[in-house]
This record gives sequence, structure tokens and C-alpha cells, in this order.
Amino acid sequence: MIKNITYKKKTLALIIKNKYLKKRGINFFTNNNLSQQVAYLNHKKGHIIQPHLHKRRLKKIYDTSEVLIILDGSLKVDFYSNKKKYLFSKILSKNDIIILLTSGHGFKILKNCKFIEIKQGPYDVKKDKIKF
Repeated sequence: MIKNITYKKKTLALIIKNKYLKKRGINFFTNNNLSQQVAYLNHKKGHIIQPHLHKRRLKKIYDTSEVLIILDGSLKVDFYSNKKKYLFSKILSKNDIIILLTSGHGFKILKNCKFIEIKQGPYDVKKDKIKF
């Protein structure tokens, strides 16, 4: 269900194929040390999630990770090294999720595609992104 996408022993991304939809309860895809935490929750009617607050705490984050949730269609993700060299590609389709952790990446829409992108903020495109 979870594919670690690696290059030279470094994890570039996690791809969660749509089989996660069959899981029940709380299912985290990420481990606790990643700067982006992603989980799938599936509960029956009447289930209660206890009210809670998240503590205010200073955290240092050096990379901008992104999460894409493919709602419909398909897209190709091209991976690049930090030196902007093409490495390889992966295909995502409906209900797949990708967590992009490090390195360069680009996308090509293969079939009309609707997806949600989530990343840390605040985000400044001039300071946080290098296009190539």
C-alpha cells in the first residue's frame, strides 16, 4: 500500500496507492519524525473523536514537503535530483496520495485530473521555489 520512492538510499516521496480506502480506524502513512503528517481516518457513524487542542510549539522545518491527493484522473510525477537531473517517473491515479519529501519534481497531466495540494506555510513562491 505504501511505496517508498528512494534514490541513493534517500527517501524522496511516499506513494500511497488507493487500497488505503479499505482500512478502518486511524491509519497514519507517515512516521512521527517527518515534517508533514498524513493519515486516513475511517470511522462508523457515532464514533467520537475527543475534543482537543494542539499545543503551540516552535518547530524548525528546512524543506517544504507537499501532499497531493488525486481526486480524479491521472498524472505523471517526474523526479529530479537536487542538481536538476531527471531521475525517473511514477504514475498516480484516482484516490492515490503522494507525499513529496525532498528533491525536485514536476508533473504532467495524463488524464483530466483533479487533485488537492497541501504544503507547509507560510509560503513565498519567490523565496521557496526554484523553477528549472
